[in-house]
Amino acid sequence: MLDVARHFFPVAFVKEYIDLLALHNLNTFHFHLTEDQGWRIEIKKYPKLTEIGSKRAQTVVGHNSPVYDETPYGPFFYTQEELREIVKYAADRYITVIPEIDMPGHMRAALAAYPEFGCTGGPYTVAEEWGVFDEILCAGKEETFSFLQDILDEILDIFPSKVIHIGGDEAPRTEWKKCPRCQKRIEEQNLQGRNGFSKEAQLQCYFMNRISKYLASKGRTVIGWDELLEGDVDPGTTIMSWRGTEGGEQAAARGLNAVMAPTPYHYFDHYQNKDQSIRLIGGYIPIEKVYSYNPVPDDASVEMKKHIIGVQANLWTEYITCSQLAEYQLLPRMAAMCETAWSDNSKKDFNSFRVREKKLAKLYDKFDWTYAKDMWKEEKK
Repeated sequence: MLDVARHFFPVAFVKEYIDLLALHNLNTFHFHLTEDQGWRIEIKKYPKLTEIGSKRAQTVVGHNSPVYDETPYGPFFYTQEELREIVKYAADRYITVIPEIDMPGHMRAALAAYPEFGCTGGPYTVAEEWGVFDEILCAGKEETFSFLQDILDEILDIFPSKVIHIGGDEAPRTEWKKCPRCQKRIEEQNLQGRNGFSKEAQLQCYFMNRISKYLASKGRTVIGWDELLEGDVDPGTTIMSWRGTEGGEQAAARGLNAVMAPTPYHYFDHYQNKDQSIRLIGGYIPIEKVYSYNPVPDDASVEMKKHIIGVQANLWTEYITCSQLAEYQLLPRMAAMCETAWSDNSKKDFNSFRVREKKLAKLYDKFDWTYAKDMWKEEKK
């Protein structure tokens, strides 16, 4: 996955990213296109999404410090023609592009452009700092669903992928609790809290299932982050397990397919070595840990073996502002993740991997890609 919403990357780098996937025999590109900090896809019916939502007034310095750079960021977005070019470039390399439009949370940029789809009506601004925000789409307004369906219609025309990512993560329901329209929707649908989760959590599942059914009517299926498991999930939904491995395990137990993208192993925005002179989000995931991950252990349940359909690594870009740093965060961890994806766990051997990856690194050099070399440092002794 590549996040182009926090920091934007031009078409040329997106193609380079796809080249990296192709080199490492990875067949799916998850394209994270929208966020609180920026809307990066042209939607012809709603031009203000890019006129307003693709730029922010400034960006916070560091880890949400009180200091801002006082520099406008954007407007940055992809035209529909550019996105079709990316889709074809990927398809020519046997890679499927799965777009993500995150909902109902992480929608500050969209709400800045169209405040009428929020619970309060705004005003809203494109977020200038990182994190999770209370301002989300209103689940009580019919107009919200029309808005999303219109957006998805244009997305489906660009992306032929049978699977569409609709997010569902980090959506505080604070405003829903106070919103008379959302509370009316809860009453009308007779939504009840259960299993330790509130009735507003069930409202989110109603929201996501309604979008899922709309996409199903268009011949598509849905994938979303593991927060979707907090309520009753449409049976055709695939769960992306990011808050550890539990989400995928729970999804499998409930008969849902799952993709494993757990933070402790596959968040490539985290440090891969102990040199923390570059500012990143934090965390420490060395290549040895990436390589050690087994998404389907030998003692896994029958359900897990049936429903865990893949793995994914995520490159979030709050602190990744240029292509060289993006490459460095990916390589050579992408190769370790690739071997996890395609190899039987009993056949994995890290020492063998180190030797083979050193040969692959010659290609990194050939294409002038930036990569970490920690795995081979001890050879100099």
